[in-house]
Amino acid sequence: MEKIWANSGDSHFLEPEELWRENLPARLAELVPRAERDPDGEWETVHIDGMSFRRKLPTGRNKEFLEATHRAPGARDLTKRMVDLDNEGIWAELVFPSLGMWSSSFRTPEVLREALKVSNDWAWDAIEEFSPRLVATAQVSTLDIDDAVSELERVAEMGYRAVYLPVAPHPLQKDYNQDAWEPFWTAAERANLVLAFHIGTDPIDLSKGGASGVVYRGPGGAVLNYTETTFGGQRAVMKLVASGALDRHPDLRVLVSEGGATWVPFVADRMEEGYRQHAMAVRPKLKRSPKEIIYSQVYASFQHDESAIAACTAMGYRNVLWGSDYPHMEGTYGHTQETLHHLFDDVAPEVRHRITVGAFTELFPGVPPLPAPAAA
Repeated sequence: MEKIWANSGDSHFLEPEELWRENLPARLAELVPRAERDPDGEWETVHIDGMSFRRKLPTGRNKEFLEATHRAPGARDLTKRMVDLDNEGIWAELVFPSLGMWSSSFRTPEVLREALKVSNDWAWDAIEEFSPRLVATAQVSTLDIDDAVSELERVAEMGYRAVYLPVAPHPLQKDYNQDAWEPFWTAAERANLVLAFHIGTDPIDLSKGGASGVVYRGPGGAVLNYTETTFGGQRAVMKLVASGALDRHPDLRVLVSEGGATWVPFVADRMEEGYRQHAMAVRPKLKRSPKEIIYSQVYASFQHDESAIAACTAMGYRNVLWGSDYPHMEGTYGHTQETLHHLFDDVAPEVRHRITVGAFTELFPGVPPLPAPAAA
C-alpha cells in the first residue's frame, strides 16, 4: 500500500512535570500546580496559586482511559516521536502544550506570565529546534492582556509561527469579543503569528476538582462530553468575526484544531443570515461579510471525519487541514495510513494535497518539503 504522507495540524507533547517548579524563583515556584497524594493512594490534594482542591485519583476504567491518552512512545520523547511520525506517514506537525492547560487556574498575573515564559523558552529549544518538521505553539497569559502582548512580541522575535489560545480566556478577563483584546489582535497580525485555538480548553473549574471537559454525567455522558468539546472553538471564531476583530485585521489567521471542519460552512451561513436579517441591530458593521471573513481567515483541522472532505469539495471551504492528534487516543496513532487511505483514496489529487499538505504549509512556511516517493 502506497504511503500517504501528510502534515498534521494537531498534536501534543508532554513537558517535563517539574518544568515550572525547577525554572522559576522559589517564591513563584511554590505557586505553580503541585499534588500531594494521600497515604492510601486514593485521593490527592492539588495546590495552585494559593488555592487547594481535593480530587479522587483515577482507578479502573478511568485510569485505563487516562493512560491510553498518551500511549504513544513519543508523547514525552522526541527521538521516539520522530520514529513514530515516519512510521505513521506524518511529515510535519503543529505541537500544542500540555502544562498550559492549567493557565486558567492561576490568579496571580506574575506567576502565570513567568511560568509561560519558561514554557516558551523550553518549547523553542526542545521542540522547535529539534527538527524543522515540528512547529511549536507559544503560550501567552489570558489573565493579563498587556502580559499577553508583551510575550507574543517576544516569541515572535524568537521565530515562533503560532501562538496557542484556549477557546475562552481566563475567567477573570474580558471575553474575546471585547475591545480590550484589540492590542493583542494588532500585535498578532503585525507579527504574522497564527492564532491556534484548540478545542476542549475551556477554563478549568477548580470547584469541580480540576476536571476539564465534564459537562454531562449519566447515560451517554462519554459521547456527550466528547462532542461538547467541539463547540468552544466555534464560539471563539464567532466572537472574532462578529466583534469585527478579523475584519479589522484581514491578515490575521485563525486555526481551530481537532474540532472538525464541516461546522465552518454552517456557522458561516448562520452568521451571514443573522448579519443580514438582523441588520438594524447589528454592531459593529463589517466591511466584509461574515462568510467571506471566515472562508478567508479561518482554518480547521480534523482527524477521522469523512464530512470534512465534503466541506472542501462541495461547500467551497478550502482551509481544511488533516491532523493526527498524536499521541491522544482520539487520534490516529497506530492506524494513520488506514485512516488517510480511507479518507483520500477516491479524492481528487489537488484536494488531497490541499488538505494533507497545502493548507498547513500556507499557515506555517518553512517546513521542509515532503520526502520523494519511493522508487517502484
